[in-house]
Amino acid sequence: MTAHIRTDARANLAGSAWMIAAMAGFAFEDALLKSATAAVPIWQVMILFGAGGALVFGCAAGWRRARLLHPDVLSRPMKIRVLFEVLGRLFYVLAIALTPLSSATVILQATPLVVVAGAALFFNETVGWRRWSAIFVGLVGVVVIIQPTGDSFTALSLLAVLGMIGFAGRDLASRAAPATLGTAVLGFYGFLSILAAGIAYRFWEGAPMVSLSAHAWLHVTGAIVMGVLAYAALMKAMRTGEVSAVTPFRYSRLLFGVALGVFLFGEGLDQSMWIGSALIVASGLYILWRGRKT
Repeated sequence: MTAHIRTDARANLAGSAWMIAAMAGFAFEDALLKSATAAVPIWQVMILFGAGGALVFGCAAGWRRARLLHPDVLSRPMKIRVLFEVLGRLFYVLAIALTPLSSATVILQATPLVVVAGAALFFNETVGWRRWSAIFVGLVGVVVIIQPTGDSFTALSLLAVLGMIGFAGRDLASRAAPATLGTAVLGFYGFLSILAAGIAYRFWEGAPMVSLSAHAWLHVTGAIVMGVLAYAALMKAMRTGEVSAVTPFRYSRLLFGVALGVFLFGEGLDQSMWIGSALIVASGLYILWRGRKT
């Protein structure tokens, strides 16, 4: 029994380390994309980023002999997943490009709250009044951050919220996605969704394509590498140790995102940001804790 407990503890520690590494990777991916959009049109960055990631996951799928054109790709859950992926990626990239990285990162942490609410509404999962209360508190935290009635509020403040809703819809659709589609295949179509979002935004933004400098190429390439490595680390984390022990470390992305926003982009943190962050994280951790007890 003692050896079994030690093995579980070691696996949980390793899984937690993988999760922290994944969240750090995603935070650096966001920072690199934000830097790239300072000199390159947003639509062009999205197309390059999506194409690069799709190429990597397409090669990974080929190496594992997974079928990219599997009939289940056209299943209803996958169509819904792609739609939400496009919406999530489009609005979140716009959020990190046009608004402070720190606030966009914090609002993204409300995704699990919306996923739990969606699971109750669409998958008939049991969610008691305590978790519903936690969801409400977490969403209040989002409102505190965007300050819809404040003088500093702009429509851009809603970009991260729309991105978060898109990612929540994607995660819910992923639960219904056919089991025949592996991680590499889902990653391939996930990055293709970014490419599609970039093409769609091209007609809205209207900015002409530009030649990338070496510096811009470094940022885009770095974002692709970080995104792929972070995705791989996330899959490794979820397969190492207990999910309930590893999942809370998703919130480490908030720390990395806020730190990068402050030190790389000179962003300030006001009282509403601290209060909103605390409400979102506390609500998410409480829901995870309640989930272990049910």
